Amino acid sequence: MSPSQARDFPAKSYKPVRLLGEQAFSRAAGAPLVGGNTVRILRDAEENFPAWLQAIAGAQHTIFFESYIFANDSVGREFAEALVQRARAGVQVRVLYDWLGSTGGRRMWAALREAGAEVRCFNPPRIDNPLGWLSRDHRKMISVDGRIGFVTGLCLSQRWLGKPDRGKEPWRDTGLQLQGPAVAELEAAFSEIWATSGPPLGPDLLRPVSEMSPMGEVSVRVIASQPNLGGLFRLDHLIAAVARQRLWLTDAYFVGTVAYVQALCAAARDGVDVRLLVPGSSDVPILSPLSRAGYRPLLEAGVRVFEWNGTMLHAKTAVADERWARVGSTNLNVASWLNNWELDVAVEDENFASAMADMYEDDLTRATEIVLAPRNRLRPAAHRRRDWRPRSGSAGRAAAGALSLGSAVGAALTDHRVLGPAEAKLLTFAGVVLLAASLVGMAWPPAVAVPFAIVAAWMGISLLLRALRLVSTQRSTKRRKRKMAAAAAKAGPRVDVDA
Repeated sequence: MSPSQARDFPAKSYKPVRLLGEQAFSRAAGAPLVGGNTVRILRDAEENFPAWLQAIAGAQHTIFFESYIFANDSVGREFAEALVQRARAGVQVRVLYDWLGSTGGRRMWAALREAGAEVRCFNPPRIDNPLGWLSRDHRKMISVDGRIGFVTGLCLSQRWLGKPDRGKEPWRDTGLQLQGPAVAELEAAFSEIWATSGPPLGPDLLRPVSEMSPMGEVSVRVIASQPNLGGLFRLDHLIAAVARQRLWLTDAYFVGTVAYVQALCAAARDGVDVRLLVPGSSDVPILSPLSRAGYRPLLEAGVRVFEWNGTMLHAKTAVADERWARVGSTNLNVASWLNNWELDVAVEDENFASAMADMYEDDLTRATEIVLAPRNRLRPAAHRRRDWRPRSGSAGRAAAGALSLGSAVGAALTDHRVLGPAEAKLLTFAGVVLLAASLVGMAWPPAVAVPFAIVAAWMGISLLLRALRLVSTQRSTKRRKRKMAAAAAKAGPRVDVDA
C-alpha cells in the first residue's frame, strides 16, 4: 500500500494495525508505552537551564543529575552551587558525570561531597579494561522528587550559552520537561547506571510507576539505551520503515550505517517526505567531511539534506507523520546506537508532534539545503555564512567518524561497493596517514614497535587479570555451595508440617 492509499484508508481499519505497531515499538525499543504525562518542549539553553534551576531549587526529597559534560566553568559552577544548597537542606542529591566528557572540577566535586551530595564518575580508565573507556555515559537527565524530569541533548557548559562578546552564538539544542508516571522510568534508568559505578540506590529513594499519579494525557516511551543492546537502533529503523507521510530528522553527528541510509532512501522513494538537518560546522572538524560523504545516496533517493548556518547544531530529534516524535541524547551513528549509554523519550501525541514539526520548519529558515549540481556534485542551494570554526570534540564522536572512515577505506580496498566523489577526501586523508606511518616505521622502527608493545602488554595484563578474577569468583562460589550443603546436612532432614 502506497502512502497516498494509506491516507485514504478508513481510520477504523487501522485499529489492529496500530495495536500491532504498539507491540512492535515496545519490543524494538525495549520500553513500554507509559500514559498519563505532560510533556513540554524546551528549546536551547535559554529555556532549558532556567527550568532545570527552578526544579532544583524546589526539590524536597531527591535530585538525580546525570550529564556527559559537567564543565568547570560559569555554567557548571552555577549548577553545582544550586545542588550544594539543596544538599545542605537535607535533599538526597546524586550526581553522575562521565569521566571523558567532564574533565577537571575537583574543587566542584569536593564542595558537593562536603555538602552531603554523592558524586560518582562514570567509567574512568582501568588497567584491566584497556578498551572499556570507549563506552561512555552520553546521557543528559535530571529528576527531582519523582515529580518532574528532564531529558535533553544539552550539557552543562558555557558553549550552550555562547559568547556574545566574542561573536559566538549559543549552540542550538532541544530538550523536554516531563511530568507524570514516566518520571519513574527516568529514575529507574538512572538507578541502573548508578549501580555500575558503586552501590545501588536505596529502594526508599525511588518511586515505582504504580505509585505515580497521572499528570496529563500524553503517552511516552523512555528509551534507556545500553552498550550492545541497540534499542533505539532498532526503533529508528522501524520508524523509517513505517513512516507514511514525513520523517524529519535533526542530528549533530550523523554518520549513518549502510542499513539506516538504505532505510531512509527506501522511505523517500516510497513518497515519504524525508529530511535531514545537520551542522554546517561541527565541533569535531573531521566529522563534517565524513557526514557529507554519506549525502549522495540520500540526495539521489529524494531525501532532502540541510546544513545549519549557526554556530553548532547539537540537537538529536525526530518527527514522524502526525503523531510520533523523539528527543534525547542519541546521535545517528554507531557510537551512540551501540556503544554508549543514551537516554531518549519517544512521544506519541499529535499536539507534541505538531509543535516539534513547527520548530523544525523554523530551524530550516536558518539552514542551507544541499543539492546535486548539474555535474552531479554536491553544492549548497544558496549562499551560506561561515563565521565560526570548531576546535574541540569528544572521543565518542571521533569514534563514529573513525567508523565511517574505516568503511570508506574498506570499500576502496575490497571493492565491495561504489564509492562517491565525496569520499575522495577521506581516502586521501587515510592514504597520507598510512604513508606517513610507514615512513616513520622505516626511519625509526622503535616509534612503531614501542607503542605496539605497550598496548599489547596492557591488553595481555588485562586479560590475565580478568581470568584470575573469574577463577577466584568460581572458587568462591564453590566454597559457598559446600558450606551451604554442609550446613543443610548438619541440620538434618526438614519436615514441613501443615498448620
